[in-house]
Amino acid sequence: MIKFFRKIRQQLLAENKFGKYLTYAIGEIVLVVIGILFALQINKWKENNENSVFERKVIA
Repeated sequence: MIKFFRKIRQQLLAENKFGKYLTYAIGEIVLVVIGILFALQINKWKENNENSVFERKVIA
């Protein structure tokens, strides 16, 4: 997959299509940020779930 993206970047730069390359690079950055935010949300959900299980054990 990484080779695929690298090939696209190199092809766009070789053809002097800097505008398209810039658009592609921004899109790739946005996808990475979305992935990080998604992972953080899952982690937060897991921690909240573990805390609620612990609270139920303490109360019972």
